[in-house]
Amino acid sequence: MADGLFGHPFRRFLWSPPVFRERWSSSTALMDWLESPTAHIFKFNVPGFRKEEIKVQIEEGNILQVKGEGGKEEANAKDIVWHVAERGTAGKSLAEFSREIELPDNVKVDQIKAQVENGVLTILVPKDATPKPSRVRNINITSKL
Repeated sequence: MADGLFGHPFRRFLWSPPVFRERWSSSTALMDWLESPTAHIFKFNVPGFRKEEIKVQIEEGNILQVKGEGGKEEANAKDIVWHVAERGTAGKSLAEFSREIELPDNVKVDQIKAQVENGVLTILVPKDATPKPSRVRNINITSKL
């Protein structure tokens, strides 16, 4: 093990920013990440969200960001007393979430597709079969600068 920790396959998790970050408010959007030979498939539980309330975008080149903000619920009468407000409180969003996932290098970010059906948001991220140029570049060492 001459490379030590730097040659370890999980070094990215130890030395890099997290693969995914999440910010939750009053709801959870559980996620599955599947990989097929041709694509990465992300599935989020988003019950009660309409497609207009969900935003999917790419940031910083390879960060997939998924956000959702549910509708607002207003109390119709001033004499209403809330005893339990686990889904949200009067006048506030019923649910919101934000999730960021660092995508692998071998994806086609310009061909990402998303759909929401029956409370499940599915995001299809196609893989790029063309080899990427190596990020490692050798520097020639000379005796003089």
